Amino acid sequence: MDFDFPDELKQLRAEARRFLADRCPPAAARRALEGAGLDRALWSELAAMGWIGAALAEEHGGAGLGHLALCVLSEEIGRAIAPLPWANSVCLAAEAIAAHASPAQKARWLPGLANGSAIATMALAEAPGPFDPARLRPAVADGRLTGTRTAVPDGTEADLIVIAAPPSGPGAWLWVVERGAAGLTATATPGIDPARPLARLDFAATPAEPLPGATGPEAIRRLLDRAAVLGAFEQLGCAEAALEMARDYARGRYAFGRPIGSFQAIKHKLADVYIAVELARANAYYGAWALETDAAELPVAAAVARIAACEAGWIATKENIQTHGGMGFTWAFDCHLFYRRARAQALALGSAREWKHRLIGELAARNAPARSD
Repeated sequence: MDFDFPDELKQLRAEARRFLADRCPPAAARRALEGAGLDRALWSELAAMGWIGAALAEEHGGAGLGHLALCVLSEEIGRAIAPLPWANSVCLAAEAIAAHASPAQKARWLPGLANGSAIATMALAEAPGPFDPARLRPAVADGRLTGTRTAVPDGTEADLIVIAAPPSGPGAWLWVVERGAAGLTATATPGIDPARPLARLDFAATPAEPLPGATGPEAIRRLLDRAAVLGAFEQLGCAEAALEMARDYARGRYAFGRPIGSFQAIKHKLADVYIAVELARANAYYGAWALETDAAELPVAAAVARIAACEAGWIATKENIQTHGGMGFTWAFDCHLFYRRARAQALALGSAREWKHRLIGELAARNAPARSD
């Protein structure tokens, strides 16, 4: 079985890498840390090339390229540590609307998301701690939402907010609130990566529209599985870039008359990072296959891709700092930009520990019939 990408998507990856290297160097992420905020000009350029709507249907303004293209683009967004709402707008909120909205809702919202004129986000967590859709408290009555969502990415910038909120009886578990709705208050909150800003959202009888296709917690879990695969590619790109940064520094930094990369301590360190990155790549590719084919293995593939990507992002960005030595800890070097992004990504959809528990649960459920025979 060949898990590699087709040639046309390899060409898309090469073009995305060239474009982002030119338009979105690490200095762009640094500007975001210094208060520049979202780079809307860059966001519009990505939309003009069809990347933001890569997986959306052509009838809704998308490119109709499928989820494999989204995987390729996510990897390059991660490599560039781009200060963009890619993960939540493209890989989560837009996916929720495309999967569960009514035809009228799709026609209303998806074209704006595809052409970059609108940004969306998804609000999941009611409070700190593990996220379980089955534990969400009913918060909607008569089409109005009341409650709080914490650590919402791009919450102050989003034009559309997809909220996970169960009804008091049968009905939708996902709702959409538009920017400026009555009773909505967005408050910026600090986070480890200001290039991916967070917000607290408070809803006070705020008008919300249900996504009729999302009729239970399983719809939310399915969205998280799909987002985990796409997120694994973004994490993989960040880890790859950190490894390459450490490798290049080890080749050019001399100590005792020789490159520090010639010392065993550095060689072994970078070899461990390389193994973690390649393991994450293998699991991400497996997840991409399961996502594109909508395979029954998707929950397991998403969990292992997520776990491996979190580990690769952690070790690659941490060892990049260590390889740079005392200078690696300073604000002047770019090492911390990759570290910040990797840590933020590792918590965005729930921690690796949560996904390990989820993987154990999936495997136990699949093996239960075999044990009973």
